[in-house]
Amino acid sequence: MKDQDQIETQADVVDPARAAALQVALGREPTIEAGSVLPPFFHQLYFWSPHVPSDLGRDGHPRVGQGLIPDMGLPRRMWAGGRLQFHQPFVAGVAAERRTVRESAVAKTGRSGPLAFVTLRHEIWQKGALSVTEWQDLVYREDPSSNAPAPKVPTARTDELDHRSVEFDTTLLFRYSALTFNGHRIHYDLDYARDVEGYAGLVVHGPLLAQFLMLFATDLLGPLAEFKFRASSPLMHFETATLCRNGQEFWVRGPGGRQCMSAKAIPQSE
Repeated sequence: MKDQDQIETQADVVDPARAAALQVALGREPTIEAGSVLPPFFHQLYFWSPHVPSDLGRDGHPRVGQGLIPDMGLPRRMWAGGRLQFHQPFVAGVAAERRTVRESAVAKTGRSGPLAFVTLRHEIWQKGALSVTEWQDLVYREDPSSNAPAPKVPTARTDELDHRSVEFDTTLLFRYSALTFNGHRIHYDLDYARDVEGYAGLVVHGPLLAQFLMLFATDLLGPLAEFKFRASSPLMHFETATLCRNGQEFWVRGPGGRQCMSAKAIPQSE
């Protein structure tokens, strides 16, 4: 079977209360009601895939090998990046459908050891029209080893023309996990994040950083036609991040000047 032969389809009604709750969690006024056009990336709040506890892996995610994501023998999952195209407004209070295919699943060997890369493509439909196309890039890795070389952390640019500081805490991470039905334990279970996966604290969700960047881009550029992002180093819950922008280039700078994420936003006006 080719990767794109298997399609998973989910239906949902775009509950405006859930979107308004995310606005509040992000420190914004809750303006969304039925008929409102949702901000970019808010479709992450919908199309939940609940699994019974016996179908979950040790990390709280659905166990690999059950659906579109194959078991490639690597336990640690990260959302490495993605690309989004916004075709039509995604509207609150309207039924929607998500169609997902696996575009690729590739095993490689990197500086830190074996890696597996999986790309999913999601299409979000409303009223028979395609609203959003999203490519989701996931990476799977081995458990941390004391013998492994330290990961090379890129240094963020300092030539931003606009910037905004964002702080994180356990409440925000919990709310975002709950609203997106994300059971990944690195975002709420400190003992697991530190002792099993080797992080210094709870990990800020990659898509949460991307969400802040997309809202930042929308505030500066207006409605978006396309947005792509790439995670480069994790941010911990106790760290302050700086959202940066120069032209259509956006990035997240963490403490010490390290780059946590890079992105490019293309407005609809182009």
